[in-house]
Amino acid sequence: MIPFKSLLFTAGAVLSLSFYSVGQSNDTIPLSQQLEEVTVTAQKQEENLQQVPVSVSHIPEQEVRHLRLWQARDFGGLFPNFYASHSGDGRNVLGIRGITTTSYDPAVAVYVDGVIQFGLDTYSNGLLDVERVEVLRGPQGTLYGRNAMGGVINIITKKPTNKTNGFIGVDFGNYGLSRYSLGIKTALVPNKLFLGASGLYEKHNGFFTNDFNDSNYDKRNSLLGNYYLRYLANQYWSFTFNFKHSGVRNNGAFPLAGSFDQAMEQPFRLNQNTLTKMVDNVSNASLVADYAGKVNFSSQTSFQSNYRIYEDPIDGDFSPLDIVSIVNNYGADWNKVNVWTQEFRLSSSENKNSKFSWLVGLFGFVKEDPVKQGTYFGENGDMYGSQPYSTLVTTNRGKSNGIALFGQGKYQVSERLDLTLGLRYDRENRELTGGGEFLMEGMDPMVIQPDTTGKVNFNALSPKGILSYHLLDEQLLFLSYSRGFRAGGLSQVTGDPSQPALLGYDPEFSNNFELGLKNEFLENRLRWNVSAFYTTVRDIQVPQLILPEAFVVTTNEGELTSMGLESEVTALMGRNLTVSWNAGVTDAEFEELIVAGEQDNESLKGNKQLFTPEFTSNLILQYNRVVDSSRDIHLLARAEWLWLGTTYFDLQNTLKQDPYHLVNARLGIQKGQVALALWARNILDTRYVDYAYNFGAAHLGEPATYGISARIDF
Repeated sequence: MIPFKSLLFTAGAVLSLSFYSVGQSNDTIPLSQQLEEVTVTAQKQEENLQQVPVSVSHIPEQEVRHLRLWQARDFGGLFPNFYASHSGDGRNVLGIRGITTTSYDPAVAVYVDGVIQFGLDTYSNGLLDVERVEVLRGPQGTLYGRNAMGGVINIITKKPTNKTNGFIGVDFGNYGLSRYSLGIKTALVPNKLFLGASGLYEKHNGFFTNDFNDSNYDKRNSLLGNYYLRYLANQYWSFTFNFKHSGVRNNGAFPLAGSFDQAMEQPFRLNQNTLTKMVDNVSNASLVADYAGKVNFSSQTSFQSNYRIYEDPIDGDFSPLDIVSIVNNYGADWNKVNVWTQEFRLSSSENKNSKFSWLVGLFGFVKEDPVKQGTYFGENGDMYGSQPYSTLVTTNRGKSNGIALFGQGKYQVSERLDLTLGLRYDRENRELTGGGEFLMEGMDPMVIQPDTTGKVNFNALSPKGILSYHLLDEQLLFLSYSRGFRAGGLSQVTGDPSQPALLGYDPEFSNNFELGLKNEFLENRLRWNVSAFYTTVRDIQVPQLILPEAFVVTTNEGELTSMGLESEVTALMGRNLTVSWNAGVTDAEFEELIVAGEQDNESLKGNKQLFTPEFTSNLILQYNRVVDSSRDIHLLARAEWLWLGTTYFDLQNTLKQDPYHLVNARLGIQKGQVALALWARNILDTRYVDYAYNFGAAHLGEPATYGISARIDF
């Protein structure tokens, strides 16, 4: 583990060098040789990144392409104390500063064009036609509400304007990768009506081989679309309709090895007898009405839907034996999640003569979640102590709704001192009706869990306070307190009668204290932001995976403390070289945690949090050079070195991934609007586990991949 002293020493050295350089006699540096000013919407209004008293990372459009960010899971390790992984089915586990997703309620909220991706089931993973990505670290409950305990990912896609433009892109790589993307934006009626459309189709043969039939296990394809229609009614009102969709077909959604040893000794090889195709359809539609005047108004209405099934049973024992498989293809009325959301916001307009700015809002949602799932025991089902050729079927019909009021104000106490205060109140109601039955050929269905309805409701207050002081025009010091929460709920009914039916669990609550300093030096050639944080979490939600049905029962157990340091440095070295280094250290451990053991309850006090590397480091060197200015030819060379610390995957801390390195590179040339690039990821072909279940099944991170990308902008 990298000790705190090492990071402090490095940060201190940078700070000392920077202060030594400030004030020296320098000629004015041309704007083309300075770091660009960055605009973010972290506080739901446009602001300069360096003037926002929140720890925010920012990736512009070109960086999204240069980093080859195609999925949200590609963000892993890029930002300080940020972790992303998945079990192979496309649903991401995201963690920031030791606050991580361990259930269907995320700990990191994802917003796409202002619409919250409500849960793991309603999030469209693919990144298409992105303008920028913002990552807010630390609880953001006041403005963003539920499930923003660890932070928020804001993904903003490009919107149409009066200018007609578009792109065509192709990507090819090993493992049968091919991607085709295109988009266009134009004005149907200049200054009034605008249209935008973009699409992406991807095919991939997968990384895993199934020895059972010598086939590509996780062969997949996906289709994404993003469509805009924007209308400017007059100088005050605008209306935007947006529709996004994602369709994924995966011939092996859970490419898991039975253990860590098996994953490492036989990498990317499986032996499973049950073969199926996952169908995962996600759609998101939103309508936004904006008014800009003396008081700004915004209304956003959205609908999200996800239909996710396995066409045939999916292997539940990860072996060539016919022991157990999971069935969920019960028709269109089941396993389809629908969510409606509505948000209204009022905010003050920009006024340089006023010392006070404010924002207030109202948010509400309604969710329907009908789940029907069967656990089928095959010819070898007796190995699990079950009757062969029998099925346990459980149904869980979930409904929930919630409403929230929130507000935030900023007051300029003096010329350099600002005070920001915010408060949010959330109330949620959940209802779940569940039942179970036993099926066997030649027998009438046997009820093993009669239909039972459970209800829970909970409230949450999410305050925030920030003191920010401008040491100089280019330096901002801030001290903040914020509270976040992850929603409570009801655990699903399982086919095991010994498990309590519809067990309610409370929300998690966190308290975060943060000290940060944002700096720009050398006439905007060096940008350095640092922060220190201390977070406590109570009522920790501990999910227990019930096998073989793959249902989760959640209970509240214990408390967690997470503390750490973060540093983000970007520097222009001469005319052509840019150096960036993002690093973080997290010490997240349980102050109290009691779980059920084989013999008795077990105390895990002092154990480390799951999915939380002890440190993250991301060093990027990028060289840009104009080869021929008369012909507009540019060369780009880029190298990335990611280093992630020890990561645990179970509460007992027996399943862990030791520190590992990932090296990526890109070499590209651009002439005018035509760009061509060669890229490679995980060049060293490092073997590492990026996700594991507490019973030992492990998923490997991607092997060495390489390819070529071409793009034409017009």
